Amino acid sequence: MIPDTALSLEDLAHLSRSVEIGRQGWGRVSPNPMVGCVLVRAGEVIAEGHHEVYGGPHAEVVALERALLTADGSTAYVSLEPCNHHGRTPPCSQALIDAGVKRVVYAASDPGEKSGGGAVALQKAGLSVIGPVGSMAEARAENPAFFHAARHSTPFVALKLAMSLDGMIAAAPGVATRITGTDAEREVHRLRTGFDAVLVGAGTVRADDPRLTVRLVPPGSTAPRRLVLLPDANLPADAGLLQEVEDAPVHVFCGVDASEVAIERLEAARVHVHPVPADETGLRLESVLAVCQELGIQSILCEGGSALGAALLRENLVGRLYLWIAPHVIGQNGLPAFAEGLEQLDWNAYSLSAEPELFGPDTLLILDRKEDG
Repeated sequence: MIPDTALSLEDLAHLSRSVEIGRQGWGRVSPNPMVGCVLVRAGEVIAEGHHEVYGGPHAEVVALERALLTADGSTAYVSLEPCNHHGRTPPCSQALIDAGVKRVVYAASDPGEKSGGGAVALQKAGLSVIGPVGSMAEARAENPAFFHAARHSTPFVALKLAMSLDGMIAAAPGVATRITGTDAEREVHRLRTGFDAVLVGAGTVRADDPRLTVRLVPPGSTAPRRLVLLPDANLPADAGLLQEVEDAPVHVFCGVDASEVAIERLEAARVHVHPVPADETGLRLESVLAVCQELGIQSILCEGGSALGAALLRENLVGRLYLWIAPHVIGQNGLPAFAEGLEQLDWNAYSLSAEPELFGPDTLLILDRKEDG
């Protein structure tokens, strides 16, 4: 839909605010997108709202409820095109129409076959509609898993790597090494809450014995599931991953030839075990992701190690890169973040989707894979 009027600086400011407040839904609204709404009348903000929790009212409805009886004749600035279908909640487009809103400005189009079409419904009802104002790349950057799901039948995969200035992720292969500081670690825990699952490979399990839990799960949310690639299904009985399995379930992917004894030991520890095909390079990642999709997992944050990250990159399965850069050098004996051969990848396929951000002394770069259309 082509904008029917020019946008003022005030319009852009309110629209930017809708995106900002929508981000408060991180970790609480999946598989729905994060959405924010700002209601303005006569130049004054009369209400704001965001989608707070999956199954709860959408951003527009929250804002309208807070506006009480003052929404008539207002402009609604929404970070995503108002939905136009009956799901867990009624259509937001109809709620805006019923409230007497006269103008709607939205940043991104809704890609859903069922939920899309809100802008057309609003126009047919006589409202002035402007949008999408932002680019598709900006829309995907805000809600990557949501937009990925609209076009693909596999989970959205993000890869997190923490490295030194010389590109090392450990002092040596198999050696647990702290790369980033506490501020970065706190942010990683927050990032985990926005994904359905966290994934690691066998090397990370052996070197770091991670728990992969989240320190503070947002109210109304469930802890991300923990996924582990263990071709032989061997996991030590005292592994950190075996803690809190009821609150944060563990899924182990192993080879079809893994020991039955090892599998039974995992299942006795209440671990879900999924044998998948393998080849000379390891477990087939496409098979792993297919199982994840069947389990209802729509987004995965891979936290290592270097071999698994390299395999995901080689097979073009990574939609987002979270690259943490720590201001120190490890040296030539360290474990490189990127395995040999990755220099052959088309790195131009990725671009920065946000401004670099500092967390204490460490810098976070977020790169998203470009998509056509």
